[in-house]
Amino acid sequence: MARLRRRACIALFLFTLFVFGTMMGLRTLKPSDGFSDLAPGLELLPAMAGKVDRRSVSRDATASPGQVRPADSNTHAVLSNSGPEGTIFYDVHIFYYTWYGNPSMDGKYIHWDHILVPHWDPKIASSYPRGRHAPPEDIGSSFYPELNPYSSRDPDVLESHMEQIGASAAGVLVMSWYPPGLADDNGEPAEDLVPAVLDAAYRHNLKVAFHIQIYRGRNDQSVHDNIKYIIDRYGEHGAFYKCTSSTGKSLPLFYIYDSYLTPPESWSELLTPAGSHSVRGSAYDSIFIALIVEERHKHDILAGGFDGMYTYFASNGFSFGSSHQNWKSIKAFCDGNNLLFIPSVGPGYIDTSIRPWNNHNLRNRVNGRYFETALQAALDVRPEVVAITSFNEWHEGTQIERATPKKTVTRVYLDYQPHGPDHYLELTRRWVEQFNKEKEQWLV
Repeated sequence: MARLRRRACIALFLFTLFVFGTMMGLRTLKPSDGFSDLAPGLELLPAMAGKVDRRSVSRDATASPGQVRPADSNTHAVLSNSGPEGTIFYDVHIFYYTWYGNPSMDGKYIHWDHILVPHWDPKIASSYPRGRHAPPEDIGSSFYPELNPYSSRDPDVLESHMEQIGASAAGVLVMSWYPPGLADDNGEPAEDLVPAVLDAAYRHNLKVAFHIQIYRGRNDQSVHDNIKYIIDRYGEHGAFYKCTSSTGKSLPLFYIYDSYLTPPESWSELLTPAGSHSVRGSAYDSIFIALIVEERHKHDILAGGFDGMYTYFASNGFSFGSSHQNWKSIKAFCDGNNLLFIPSVGPGYIDTSIRPWNNHNLRNRVNGRYFETALQAALDVRPEVVAITSFNEWHEGTQIERATPKKTVTRVYLDYQPHGPDHYLELTRRWVEQFNKEKEQWLV
């Protein structure tokens, strides 16, 4: 009897241990651990009174607000096209970065040698290492690219990237963009790469939209100049992404990162018809998508004259905007105000290779289940467009680009095993196709 009791206790202990381990793994699928500490400076922005009369972006004149379709297409399959890698869908956008460099193409490593960013609290910062990564064995990422630490200027890399994006079924790559001569703190100017990206995308029937990043001195007037520069320089390229508005106009679409850093009164000078340097009704009129981080930003976005909002961050719980549980209310707000809502989904998040103190914000991929949870959350609110964060933001571990197992003397990189390098490309295609099947039913 005592032996039976002992066996029962051991079995109960092992079962309890299994349940605990399972719960800890599934924790990564829940909206916990906010990321407010990664988005400093979200001070209260003044709001403008009164509702802004925004255009709806629609499939046709009778469609519901917030719908988009690529321009220059009259077929029933206006949101899709056939590419070398299979059918692609222009209602799925994917964030893309051209900031990487290596010695063979650029004379040095760029971004792969990212610094270890110190915590802003000196007491916390003192507990973590400082310095810079030393490629190719030690790179600023928790994963290792199948293409090795590549250069964004390498034509073979660009071709491979377009092939991979086509394989994922995403039809629009949203390219991170800085004005000529400018770059992020860890990079080099790369605006001169835009023509090569456009040409490579065109060969794969992909489209390119622009993700205007924050830079020193960015404001509504400088963004006006940026829009004019981009449209004048690239607007006639066959890969330049345009949508058809409810008025039948063919308009470019721009994502504005960290838009909340400029007050809505200033944005309204650019984005409302009565603004002092308004683009509305001009040759530079476009569809402008703002970033929603905090709940109050949705009112600022409306007041500023934007056409919609996106969430960017790949982490459920990172912010109000990126928390799946809030997407239904955000979508309802957008539908009620003729705004486009673009939820952003990603396969996971880990940036401890560049922010070693940020382990509490890790989001485990769980072999793809985290990604599938996010994708399902997006489909549940019936968006017109979904954005994927990201194709190749390696520093934050949100990439779906092919990765390879890698072990060095000092590091063991994460990988996609037990699945292959294409796992997240294949997952994306499966869900993109499901998204478009469901959308056909929504629109009946």
